[in-house]
Amino acid sequence: MSRPTLYIAITNHGFGHAVRAASVAAEIQRLNPEILLVLVTTAPRWLLESYIPGDFIVRPRGLDVGVIQSDSIQMDKNATLAKLREVRKRQNEIIAAEVNFIKLNRVGLVLGDIPPLAAPIARAAGIPGWMLGNFGWDFIYRPWGGEFEAIADWIGECFHQCDLLFRLPFCEPMSAFPHHTEVGLTGGTPRYDLDAIRAHWHLKAPPEKTVLLTFGGLGLDRIPYQNLAQFPDWQFLSFDAKAPDLPNLIKISRDGSDMGNPDSVFQHIRPVDFMPLCGRVISKPGYSTFAEACRLEIPIVSLTREDFAESPILVEALRNNAYHKVVTPAEFFEGEWDFLRQPLDPPRESNQILKDGSLAIARAVVNHFATHSPPPHPQ
Repeated sequence: MSRPTLYIAITNHGFGHAVRAASVAAEIQRLNPEILLVLVTTAPRWLLESYIPGDFIVRPRGLDVGVIQSDSIQMDKNATLAKLREVRKRQNEIIAAEVNFIKLNRVGLVLGDIPPLAAPIARAAGIPGWMLGNFGWDFIYRPWGGEFEAIADWIGECFHQCDLLFRLPFCEPMSAFPHHTEVGLTGGTPRYDLDAIRAHWHLKAPPEKTVLLTFGGLGLDRIPYQNLAQFPDWQFLSFDAKAPDLPNLIKISRDGSDMGNPDSVFQHIRPVDFMPLCGRVISKPGYSTFAEACRLEIPIVSLTREDFAESPILVEALRNNAYHKVVTPAEFFEGEWDFLRQPLDPPRESNQILKDGSLAIARAVVNHFATHSPPPHPQ
């Protein structure tokens, strides 16, 4: 008897979507290890392995574009549009190839985060197509005008074919989806002994003077590390391989290994594993970083970001739900980081936000496979 098989399609943009989908996949695997996970993504395998402890299959396909960027803030709209045109032109070819894969492997369910073609692929394969997300790419592209508006219309048509959306907190309305259910925050849970981390990386400062710098998979091009000299009794943690050697900057290997040692107990360590040791996380607006910090109730210092429609929603959610400080790019890149000496702003709202999104989605997936037989063998 073949194993139940789940096809997880991950948007081709940075690391945040891969982290979010992988955190859900890990919960699915924990609840039912018999479910075979197929992750359709261009994200590096080490990133997926840092969230999913057991076996899974990677199908290296980019089903969408996201936004082409030189770092986590700088966008190339012309290159993005050219790539979007290519995906739209090739959509029938892409869908046919994925449907063939799905049928050959008797996939029983598609879960997308959140490439638009995931829904038409599931529809064409004759199996349920679910998605999870806090925004759709139509929401990002439409404000850019011109040809992006037609692209947004096409994406909305794709999303309309989705059978069920798990709508996450910090979201836009996502009105293109005909059916949705609300769930809590997703993300990973710290899994290493904190004293062991402290000892290994020689962390001496107390949490209130420990800062995690994390700017997503693409990082930032010009972090002003010289400002760290203003805080000699603080310690700063970074996964930036290009960061300079400074006395109060602790660099953690970007690929999750311990200084390149593949046998290290810390081989799959992630930013979330350091968060409980920190008094602040400094980040650009990004759902996965915000969600993981909020799940652990770690304060966030966030830059603002122009011309990316999700960013104001995330910053507003941060103001409402977490201890925080919002800084402008000028304050971050050109100032001396006086914001670290200022008191944090409290959350505006007292309601506790739900934090069970990864588990809630995983349970729905596991229940689906428990009540539905696998597709028949292809003829």
